[in-house]
Amino acid sequence: MTHPAHADRPALGIALMTGFCVLAPLGDSIAKFLGQTQPMLQLLVARFLIQALLLAPLVVVSRVPLPRSPRLLRLIALRTVLHIAGIGAMFTGLRFLPLADAIAIAFVMPFLMLALGRLFLNEQVGLHRLSACAVGFAGTLMVIRPNFADVGLAALWPLGVAVTFALFMLVTRMIAKETDPVGLQMLSGVIASALLVPLLVLTGAGLLPGAAPHMPDPAGWALILLLGALGTAAHLLMTWSLRFAPGATLAPMQYLEIPIATLYGWWIFRDFPDGMALAGIAVTVAAGLYVILRERRLHRSAR
Repeated sequence: MTHPAHADRPALGIALMTGFCVLAPLGDSIAKFLGQTQPMLQLLVARFLIQALLLAPLVVVSRVPLPRSPRLLRLIALRTVLHIAGIGAMFTGLRFLPLADAIAIAFVMPFLMLALGRLFLNEQVGLHRLSACAVGFAGTLMVIRPNFADVGLAALWPLGVAVTFALFMLVTRMIAKETDPVGLQMLSGVIASALLVPLLVLTGAGLLPGAAPHMPDPAGWALILLLGALGTAAHLLMTWSLRFAPGATLAPMQYLEIPIATLYGWWIFRDFPDGMALAGIAVTVAAGLYVILRERRLHRSAR
């Protein structure tokens, strides 16, 4: 039986996922900027090592209980590997694609989440949620109008992001109510660092193929630290959101990343959407607002 403190609270889960949708594209923007000069493996190491270093003191001071059961530890290790693969695919895709295009192509992920949640977690996926996903995806197509013929094989990187993050969020949903989010993210950072740091050392020594580590300038260090902090905060919010709401409820909300990424793309890279894209942003936001209002209404009526 679910503990009351961990019971589903859709409105809170939606609010937390919205925070993720604000922070995650900003982190992707920084990764795209840094990717022009920094090797991908170096960015991955920085991303997860900073996460571990930021959260370890918080875990110690707050005496956050860490998972001990073999089952949970195995799932956390699997989640970490999926996390590394998903972020690595996104960082690589951002080297070839505009920010909004990469995120839009990756947005087959919510459809995968709906299917996986229904298949493995027996989550209910009704007509309203499916319709919200469909409308949100239609808005996404209006914003980006992805053309795989123009993008070429680089389009496969965001598709890889979609598959790995759908599995990542499924595993997160499976363990979110049994683990503390801060402890979970700290362990993920430690496991990822233990896997990636030796690879970076071997690459720097010329023992593994890949770009050698590159020493950033002071501004680069500041951006790398910000990348790690934003990634840590974003995924804490995402983990908390899955603790309070099923993936089927949160899937349509993630479309908010599209208009937010479009705004970041204009602000940082001066890539401003045309009229059709602006209309798509309105459609996407409307779909997200519909989910918020409907979930609030259902939650109130269930009291």
